[in-house]
Amino acid sequence: MKKIFYSAICLLLLAGSVSAQHRRYYPRNRPQGNQRQQQQPQEQVKFGIVGGVNISNIVNVNNSNFSTGTLAGLNAGVTMDVPISYPFGFEADLLYSGKGYSAITSTGEFQQRTNWIDLPLLLKIRPVPNFNFVVGPQVSFLLSTQNKFNNGYSTQTQDVYNKATDGYNKTLIGGVVGVGLELNPNIELRARYNIDLQSTSIAGISDIPQYNNQVWQIGLGVKF
Repeated sequence: MKKIFYSAICLLLLAGSVSAQHRRYYPRNRPQGNQRQQQQPQEQVKFGIVGGVNISNIVNVNNSNFSTGTLAGLNAGVTMDVPISYPFGFEADLLYSGKGYSAITSTGEFQQRTNWIDLPLLLKIRPVPNFNFVVGPQVSFLLSTQNKFNNGYSTQTQDVYNKATDGYNKTLIGGVVGVGLELNPNIELRARYNIDLQSTSIAGISDIPQYNNQVWQIGLGVKF
């Protein structure tokens, strides 16, 4: 997992270095007669910081009647915005992301919080000024898992849950879609939905499902 994580960071930095050489101009309006053609300023690669709130839950793809409750968490990290050819661009983030879910079982209430590093690699489309749409894959790296038990969970049952979560996949592939509203050239309000395309791959534990994380994110990005 560490090799994949470090390789992803190196690719991210390499893309920023190469793309920093890129220049793009396009006309603001068409010239008339001897009027000089006006051009918009050069668009450059931008780096920034992002942060916001996660509303997370899980999906059990093998059981349509499966239902759990949401948990709130945080997301925060860095971002890189690379113009390609208007209206297309590329955006990559490196984020800490808190996820999880809550459930009420016959034994009591159970909560699980998981902490991740997310690396979304997104196509960015600006169909109209000051508004964008993003879509693309995401790689997630598991940092830690915490289980919280309320009411009647015995020590033995808690041990079963905790040992099961030790076997979670440490790296997952997911997908992201979202929109952004550019309040000014350097500040963006963002809303995104991401979902794992792989399950946690827990087998043989009936109380802990093989689930996929899903997260609604609302946040703000500041770019320089």
